Amino acid sequence: MGDRGAPPRSGWAGFVPELMVNDLPASLAFWREVLGFGIAYDRPEELFAYLEHPDAGQQVMLCQRNGRFETGPMDRPLGQGVMFQLYLSNLAPVLAALEARSWPIYQGPREIWRRTGDRHGGQREVFVQDPDGYLLMVAQKLGERPASE
Repeated sequence: MGDRGAPPRSGWAGFVPELMVNDLPASLAFWREVLGFGIAYDRPEELFAYLEHPDAGQQVMLCQRNGRFETGPMDRPLGQGVMFQLYLSNLAPVLAALEARSWPIYQGPREIWRRTGDRHGGQREVFVQDPDGYLLMVAQKLGERPASE
């Protein structure tokens, strides 16, 4: 996916996290081979890649740490206090890729229904950490149903 030199095919997202990573090739392997992202464009000389996923235009930037924009200590696991949620149309390929790599799962997979107003929204979800410890919830929506009192 992507030709490594063009804007994201789905257009520019309104909010795109940029993750500072310790080893860009290791992070790219995880984000591409496990989560299914492709490179929209990269700047190899800056150790930077802009990624997008074919499902609904999810986007993320990865940049190997260089001291810029590090507002405090960068202790492992990185991203403490934040969890990124990634919704895909099918969770099965991610689960298979995690299993094939014996990748540790933080929590799940599980099916859960959460109340949102007068409805319950269901999803199948798994929580994993990327090579730098950023916590990701990867989920597949299962639909909605009326909330029972």
